[in-house]
Amino acid sequence: MPDASELEVVMRYHERTKHHFNRFAAGPGQLDWANQPDPFRRYAGAALARLPVLGPEEEPVSPAYESLYARGAVPGAPVNLRTLSRLLEYALALSAWKQAGGTRWALRVNPSSGNLHPTEGYVLIGGIAELGGAPGLFHYAPAEHGLERRADCPDALLARLLRGLPPQAFLLGLASVYWREGWKYGERAFRYCQHDAGHAIGTVRIAAAALGWSALVLDGVADETLDALLGLDRSADFEGAEQESAELVMALWPGEAETRTSILDAEAVRELRRQRWYGKANRLSRDDPVPYEAIERVAAASRKA
Repeated sequence: MPDASELEVVMRYHERTKHHFNRFAAGPGQLDWANQPDPFRRYAGAALARLPVLGPEEEPVSPAYESLYARGAVPGAPVNLRTLSRLLEYALALSAWKQAGGTRWALRVNPSSGNLHPTEGYVLIGGIAELGGAPGLFHYAPAEHGLERRADCPDALLARLLRGLPPQAFLLGLASVYWREGWKYGERAFRYCQHDAGHAIGTVRIAAAALGWSALVLDGVADETLDALLGLDRSADFEGAEQESAELVMALWPGEAETRTSILDAEAVRELRRQRWYGKANRLSRDDPVPYEAIERVAAASRKA
């Protein structure tokens, strides 16, 4: 739990950045279109494995909508390339491209404030032949519907990271790029990023239910551990690029087996940092992000110890 001073910082931020009946919250006042952030993060030098684009009648076929909310109505599908593709398609993928004049932009399955999409997805999963055969941490690239290998993870280490979770479990992490929202909304960006992370939790849970999978937020994991798990504390990999901030990690597995695990082995995460990593984050904007002290303060005050 945050201490009283940290909670006070969060509450002051909430009051400072919310709209009121008689006025709007402060914003940038105008949009610097030339500096609009790229909506797609990529890691140069990381191998990209494209996921199969499945038609609606291809396996795994989506169940009836009402069955998503009936316990045991959807049999648990095995974890493989096709089911992983379907999960990410329903959770974080592009849903359409739109165009007006010479401007073209993408929409995504997970809703986003201003369609700015600050949320990035990561998957830590066991060996799948089409992903290189070895376990690893991957970044999801929605424009390509593919996974970029960010780090290798030996089998023994993966077993430690997934200890206490049911068979075939894997991890899905979410992170935010505050600047993507800050470009439009200024210091209000932090609250929009939390909003969008909640949207992504919802789409992941519904996508998992469509496969007969369970999805659980591991809410006992410290933010420092999350940053290390997703490689977001690797300063050399983000040199010259806009930083990401870890939001949460979820465990997913086929079926409805229960688990009381809500944490990760922090020492195992530190060992993951010592493995081989790949790729360097792309720069999203032409110029440096506009700094917002209010965001820096609330982000620091709300970190989970």
